[in-house]
Amino acid sequence: MAGFVLVAVIFLVRLLYMQVITKQYQLSARDIALRRVVEYPARGRIYDRDHELLVYNDAVYDLMVIPRQVKNIDTAKFCRLLQISKSFFIRQMKKAKHYSYYKPSIFLKQLSKKDKGPIEEIMYEFPGFYFQTRTLRHYPYPVAAQLLGNVGEVTPGDLKRDHYYRPGDYIGKSGLEWFYEKELRGKKGSRLVEVDVHNNVKGSFQNGKYDTLAVAGADLTLSLDEKLQAYGQLLMKNKKGAIVAIQPKTGQILAFVSSPTYDPNLLVGRKRSENYNKLLHDSLKPLMDRACSATYPPGSTFKPIQALIALQDRVITAKTLFTNQGFQSKPIPTDAPFSPVDLKEAITFSDNVYFWKTFRRILNNPQFPNVHAAYVNWYNKVKSFGFGQVFNTDIPYDQPGNIPSKHYFNKLYHGSWNALTVRSLSIGQGEILVTPVQIANEAAIMANRGYYIAPHFIKSIGKDDTLPARFTKKHYVAVQNPLYYRQVIEGMKDVFDSSLGTAHLYHLDSIPQAGKTGTAQNPHGKDHSLFIEFAPVKNPRIAIAVVVENAGYGAAWAAPIASLMVEKYLRGYTKRPKLEKRIINGDLIHNQKNRKP
Repeated sequence: MAGFVLVAVIFLVRLLYMQVITKQYQLSARDIALRRVVEYPARGRIYDRDHELLVYNDAVYDLMVIPRQVKNIDTAKFCRLLQISKSFFIRQMKKAKHYSYYKPSIFLKQLSKKDKGPIEEIMYEFPGFYFQTRTLRHYPYPVAAQLLGNVGEVTPGDLKRDHYYRPGDYIGKSGLEWFYEKELRGKKGSRLVEVDVHNNVKGSFQNGKYDTLAVAGADLTLSLDEKLQAYGQLLMKNKKGAIVAIQPKTGQILAFVSSPTYDPNLLVGRKRSENYNKLLHDSLKPLMDRACSATYPPGSTFKPIQALIALQDRVITAKTLFTNQGFQSKPIPTDAPFSPVDLKEAITFSDNVYFWKTFRRILNNPQFPNVHAAYVNWYNKVKSFGFGQVFNTDIPYDQPGNIPSKHYFNKLYHGSWNALTVRSLSIGQGEILVTPVQIANEAAIMANRGYYIAPHFIKSIGKDDTLPARFTKKHYVAVQNPLYYRQVIEGMKDVFDSSLGTAHLYHLDSIPQAGKTGTAQNPHGKDHSLFIEFAPVKNPRIAIAVVVENAGYGAAWAAPIASLMVEKYLRGYTKRPKLEKRIINGDLIHNQKNRKP
């Protein structure tokens, strides 16, 4: 009997506890739910060398959904407020359920504050939906679109490669946004919040005991000069090609123009995919970064390299004379106004015959047992100038170009070839291919008289301006004798200073310049116009390369563009408004027939 009474008392106490003591807890459990909210970090900003802001973040909002919690909502009202169709609603809900019935996923992404407004105050009518704050990139200056790159939603491949990301996350897709993704992205945090039956967040669970803070991404400071970059884009308007300007002593890239270009803001927001497809199928290929990904024959801009190697191998001196007449001058056409010419004169007015005969001496050098061995010597020296390889810095999609090897010619000609067979290499034609950044680096080597620091963009990451060795290491080329540089540079100075120089029209009285024109043959249309330059000659502050596709002679378009860029950088303005106007108004895309008949 006593046992029965004891059991009855226990049941009565338990019933009292359930009905009275836990009543408030039960109400709370019904009224409050917990939600894990991801805290996305602010992506690092990007600045130019003068701390001009190139890229920053704007707030947007993703509408999230947890399918399990979506019950008895007014679908028609929901769609009307968000300006979406019922079929879109059904499709998005199927996607969400396929991902997870219990976990949140993106229902509608990248809503502005204005788009969010109509539904925000009545979210309690739509259980299972809530807003997640995100950021999108914004570009105050429409410059360097291909270089800076863009940010987009992760792909399944991204998710497999890096478990940091979740579906709906954003990642650097191209350019420096891609290259410096890990530095820029920061670190995600999370909050555990209480949500009432009206879908309103009531606050942190247990005062944030289980929360983690997001860590903002690192800011990048680039070597790019925004004003010079914008000026280069203006000069290249309605032209195809590239401009690369480098600070010779540091290897820092000052301008990296690829034309045609586009406004980087086009690849931001909900119209990103639509705009990307338009750019992708544009016949002018504006998404391509021609400054580092397009390759061209260097033409006569390659002649200073040939001269330095010939002087180093002692097959010529600065006083060596070559005639441009007779059988031995063929089959290379001459550009010389008189004959014979010495090295300085050959560079000044870009005499092809002189460099053909020089190259023939390089390959018939008696120091080597045969032409093939001499060619390997030439090949290795050319490679030391940075050609035929990538720079291994932070240049996105850097292409190696091509310096043909001995094995290539052995295979092509079954081992039977000589100097005459490969004569087109003597004037930067044939199989030689270079990128604009490589010939800009050639100009930097000439400016430095024998070395280069690999071209790069980064100046500092966050507050740390200590860079890895590859951004500061000096690369010494195969020719080091200062006398040889002085002799070649004398010819490059006269390209501007002599009345016979190929760029004498762009001489500047107060800024000593040294340069070299190039005209590269193009089997698909008019020749390409090329030019390299550095200035001032004695203490160079800028080295530059310009390539204008289908523009004819190097002196016609590339040389004046380079000279204007140099003047703009060193003076801050130009004194040649007529020349500037001609270049800016020049339309080589729409107003000219660039294809050969």
